[in-house]
This record gives sequence, structure tokens and C-alpha cells, in this order.
Amino acid sequence: MKMKKWAGISAALMAAVMAMTGCGGNSNPAEGETNADAAYTVGIVQLLEHPALDAATEGFQDKLKELLGDDVQFDYQNAQGEQTNCTTIATKFVSNDVDLIMANATTALQSAAAATADIPIVGTSVTDYKTAGVINENDAPGTNVTGVSDLAPVDEQIALLQKVCPDAKKVAIVYCSAEPNSIFQADLAKKYLADAGLESAEYTAADSNEIQAVITKAISECDTVYIPTDNTIANNVEIIKNVTVPAGIPVICGEENLCAGGGLATLSISYYELGQKAGEMAYEILVNGADPATMPIAYVSDNIVAKYNAEVAEALGITMPEDMVVIE
Repeated sequence: MKMKKWAGISAALMAAVMAMTGCGGNSNPAEGETNADAAYTVGIVQLLEHPALDAATEGFQDKLKELLGDDVQFDYQNAQGEQTNCTTIATKFVSNDVDLIMANATTALQSAAAATADIPIVGTSVTDYKTAGVINENDAPGTNVTGVSDLAPVDEQIALLQKVCPDAKKVAIVYCSAEPNSIFQADLAKKYLADAGLESAEYTAADSNEIQAVITKAISECDTVYIPTDNTIANNVEIIKNVTVPAGIPVICGEENLCAGGGLATLSISYYELGQKAGEMAYEILVNGADPATMPIAYVSDNIVAKYNAEVAEALGITMPEDMVVIE
């Protein structure tokens, strides 16, 4: 792991570095930091603008600024949902010889992993790294890639579905077929729905252009919808809402921001905390020389809360359990 050492850095350049972070945080190096003159450049490739992914990036930057202060600068790039942009961005990071790449979402991670086998990569907002094809095993990645999984407890999400939709008989599992993480979660959902004695059917969209037709077909054949964490669906959740709410069909979502956009209920992790944990892993790699190949994929197990969309609940005429929290 290389380290860039800057000596005699000017006040103007220091201010520029701080501005490049685009994020707040503690401006002082972590207590006990011995490399006060060191500076690290971290490239961030985020698949698209979405509240969940944005929160993960913010948590990552905040945590590294808290731990490294002015010893870190970020080159943040948003791919606007395009795989080709992810590839271009990752290639640019390699050419610029950044110290570490943070890849936010599966497509961004796959592009970064394809671009370099040498620069450490920390992923976030990725459900299953092995399914994504970038590591060997979750416990021992074996490559230059590690990170944090955004896998929420799908079994508990299905239990929540039964709790808020006790009359559900057939559940439509709706997702984008181009997203490996969604396929992984859909397989889990099918298993847990079967275990719960509920019938299910899969409805997949290849891209955003197919979502309206897919969700329309789904609600014509099912009485409830389950949507896992899915970037394509999340970026078009208004389409889902405009079809399901008028039809009186409840939607259970894999994460909070998707639910806030038009779903009924969710059991979601905090994407900000997801990003923070990724930041902690990046710190261990940059400062303490940790090897991504031996760093197990991490998970966020705290602050998983059952929440609901009050506007949608009212529109559907559903009284939500008192122990659930309204999404603000």
C-alpha cells in the first residue's frame, strides 16, 4: 500500500483539499495518528444519485474525515446509472494512481474490480460480493476487494409483510433482472415466502423502460408486492407508486428510501452507517496496512427498524401496527 507524503503544503492547497471532500466531519486527525504529513486520495465511484447510495457515500466520507482529518481527499464521481461511465471512472482512478477506490453499488464495484487488481477496493451498497463475481468467499475475499453488505434480513422482511398484510395470498417479487444482488434477494424471498405458506411469482424488468408494464402485470395477478433493494427500481419508484396505490396493492420494500418513494413498509438497515463501516475498513487498509484479501465482508446489524410510509398507508386504508415508525 503506497502512501503519498506531502511536505510544506500551502494553506491555499490545504483549503482546496478540504473543499474537495464535499462533506463534513472532524477536521482533526484521529487521536494517535502518526503520519500527520501524509495525504491519501480516495476515488469514489457511485452508480447513480439516490438517497440510499447518497447516504452511504456521505457516511463513508464523514468517517474517513473523522479518522484522517485533512490527510484525505476524495475524487467523487457519479456514473448517472451507466455501466460504461462506471468503467470510464474506474479507469481514470487507476490512471491517477489513487490510494483506494470506494465503489458504491454492484455495477460500480464490478467495474472497479475489472479495472485493477492492485489498488484496494472497498465496496458498499452491495448485497452479495461473491454473487457479484469480485471475491472468492465472503469470509476470505482473496482479491483486492472487500466491503460492507447491505443485505437486510429478508426473512424478517417477509415476516413484516405477513404482519402488515395478513390477508396476503400471492406475492409478486419485482426487480431488475440486470442486477445480481436483486436476483440473490429474490431467491431468498421465494424461500421465505414458501416457508410462510405464501404463493409467489417473479416479475422482472430488464431496464427502467419495462417497469410500468411489469408492475401492471404483477398487480393483475398478485395481491401484494415485495421489492428487494434494487437500484433500477429505486430510481423509478414513482412509477411503482402510481400503479400500485390506485389499485390498492401494498408494497413491502427492501430499504427505507425505496419505501419512502411509494412503498408501504420496510425493515431497513441504515445506509449512512453502512458507509461509515466501509470508511472504517478503508482506514484500516490505508493507515494500518490491512489486506482486503483477508478482510471478511462486513454487515450492518444495528438499528434495523420496521418503518412505514404514512401517506401510502392512509391511501390504502391500512392501519399500521403501533410499534412501527413513520418514515420522516
